[in-house]
Amino acid sequence: MYFERLEAAGLGEMKRPDLLIFRAQDKLFVEQTIEALGGSQELPFTHENNSDIAAILARAVIAVECENSLWKARQMPDYQTPLTPQKRLGGLLGLKKSAVTPTVIIKDEDVASLRRWQMERGVAIHIWHAFYDEAYGVSLDEALRLIGEGLIIPTEQIFQAPSGSTTRKAIFKIYHQYAYLLGQAEEEATLEPAYIVDKNGHILPYVTFKGGRLILSSSALETLNAAADQRFT
Repeated sequence: MYFERLEAAGLGEMKRPDLLIFRAQDKLFVEQTIEALGGSQELPFTHENNSDIAAILARAVIAVECENSLWKARQMPDYQTPLTPQKRLGGLLGLKKSAVTPTVIIKDEDVASLRRWQMERGVAIHIWHAFYDEAYGVSLDEALRLIGEGLIIPTEQIFQAPSGSTTRKAIFKIYHQYAYLLGQAEEEATLEPAYIVDKNGHILPYVTFKGGRLILSSSALETLNAAADQRFT
């Protein structure tokens, strides 16, 4: 039903960020505007040409594309490993191809759509990637610069759908050395088992996160304050 409603609203093919960040001073305005639209449950099905949505977007500090990985970042073998010249990068700095390290991931198929959304809506996009114990962020503009300069090249990754089918997609993995630390876990989440059953009766187990507390880093707050200053002054 969710996807049927997206299609009916003409939003089925639209790629847009997952999250909007606002200043505390705009909290009441945003909440009242969302309530006038029918509540947060109606937001996914309201076109961005709507005047109330446009007003909300005008107050956004940044928009965020959210990603996550089932890894403890600080236990990954190449965590905080210094970048060195790599032959496959034409001598540019990087890590060996087999490196296991925290990265901020962007799907190649999403790059053009996110860039277009950012240009049309005038809201800077950042990609935030959460691990079990840490999270990192990078602006879309910075990611595009790294990709354009050949410092980050595409790699292939296998994605599995709830039906069990798999697809191969090109992704860009931005080393955490190029990103800002978004936050660190003050209280770790617990992992709980869950499952879904597809229409054919196939049971698909997975893990969910419950609880936990992430404390924003000083670099993240500085990044958000700088984005607010640039947008509203």
